[in-house]
Amino acid sequence: MRLSTLALALCAALPAQAQTIVLVRHAERVAEGGSDPQLSPEGRERAHALASGLADEKLALVLTSPLARTRQTGEPAARAAGLTVTPISLEGGSAAHVARVAEAARQAPADATVLVVGHSNTVPEIARALGDTAAQPMSECEFDRMTVVRLTDDGARVSHARYGAATAAC
Repeated sequence: MRLSTLALALCAALPAQAQTIVLVRHAERVAEGGSDPQLSPEGRERAHALASGLADEKLALVLTSPLARTRQTGEPAARAAGLTVTPISLEGGSAAHVARVAEAARQAPADATVLVVGHSNTVPEIARALGDTAAQPMSECEFDRMTVVRLTDDGARVSHARYGAATAAC
């Protein structure tokens, strides 16, 4: 696990009232799972690595899509914080989902940490909606990228990290 990179991203010297939003793509899924596949054993390991990396954070909210792979990725972190996963509807398409997730994340307390688990096509868009002007597209085989957005009165401060086992390039 690359938790030292995660710790550096989360512990950047910023104002105490910064809201922290951690964005990740769902972990690895089984190859043959139909339209709503479950996590693979590697994916379950990654979900637990994520929970371990966030253990010292004041996690207030875990937002996911309603699909199994995103919920299963966020559940270990939610459970460790005494929370339940909050799925955000995909109704209305990707743009509507992105807007709902960004709004729900912003509604958390000013000093809270919010975990958002999305998909390769939504994570960069959610990051942009939260102020990451340099958000890059995510490849279909990238599972270890983490974007940390700190929202302060002065705007968004963004850092990027990797967590869990490194994923191979496509």
